[in-house]
Amino acid sequence: MPFVERVFSGVQPTGNLHLGNYLGAIVNFVKMQETHNCIYCVVDMHAITQGLDVWGGPAELARNTREVTAAFIASGIDPKKHIVFNQSQVSGHAELAWIFNCVARMGWLGRMTQFKEKAGKDRENASVGLFDYPVLMAADILLYRATHVPVGEDQKQHLELSRDIAQKFNNDFGDSIRSHGANDGLFFPLPEPLITGPATRVMSLRDGTKKMSKSDASDNSRINLTDDADTIAQKIRKAKTDPEPLPSEEKGLEARPEADNLVGIFAALSDRSKADVLREFGGGQFSSFKNALAELCVTKLAPIAGEMKRLVSDPGHIDSILNEGSDRARAIAQETMNRSKDIVGFIRRR
Repeated sequence: MPFVERVFSGVQPTGNLHLGNYLGAIVNFVKMQETHNCIYCVVDMHAITQGLDVWGGPAELARNTREVTAAFIASGIDPKKHIVFNQSQVSGHAELAWIFNCVARMGWLGRMTQFKEKAGKDRENASVGLFDYPVLMAADILLYRATHVPVGEDQKQHLELSRDIAQKFNNDFGDSIRSHGANDGLFFPLPEPLITGPATRVMSLRDGTKKMSKSDASDNSRINLTDDADTIAQKIRKAKTDPEPLPSEEKGLEARPEADNLVGIFAALSDRSKADVLREFGGGQFSSFKNALAELCVTKLAPIAGEMKRLVSDPGHIDSILNEGSDRARAIAQETMNRSKDIVGFIRRR
């Protein structure tokens, strides 16, 4: 069965969107609008898999959902041409996740490294949702029969699980799929990863060996998308470096994580390669490079912060975007669910 080429991706509304979210995901979302049919989801159901102390409670979740939506729009995503919505408005995500729960295997989920990292040593007290959320992620993608998913390196394992689930569903229900019109026995595609850009994994400004994170105790470890120009420039100038000048070639960045991170950020924001950046700044001191990087960050990010502030001041407008997007998403999802139920053997209202 031929599949319509479609991109799906989601961002959790967990607050404090930062440069890592922007360069690792959102900037690529914007670029893909020109070449792909895109669905961008604020995955609020994923956000509640850990305790209230982590996701902040109902009021915080609603605020963060609107903030992520504002970040999408402020960064250049067009909700008229593409679909922008929040996950919980489309019930098919949960419905398909249950079907996939009965296709996936415990051993597959047990190997997910992110569960091990987030649950820590006290796994017995972790929520079932935290253990099972890779299955919901598979449902998110396959509910729209997406063929491509932009993911960071840390999500590749989950996308591989999505492919495994799609393959097993197709194998388990092949005869039923064929009886419902697909002669090749394929209903779900095996989605491919899209990993692009020189800074898909942005590291902390205080420790180049750790990923930039909202949970870091130091606000100076990250550039938040809501930071104003002065704050952005100050954080760049305070970013950790080493005493050596910048190298002239990429090989010289090896074993220098902070230098590699800052060069990667410059490359990504300027849409250049690391090699090109080093040809310009190699051999120079960090002080002059940081000044140039601070100016670049302010030029690129300060307008986004200003537009986000304007958008979130009108929650009714944000909600109207999400409502319209969810209507469009639901139309695609309902077709997938109807056919999935027929394939599995569920009797549904006609």
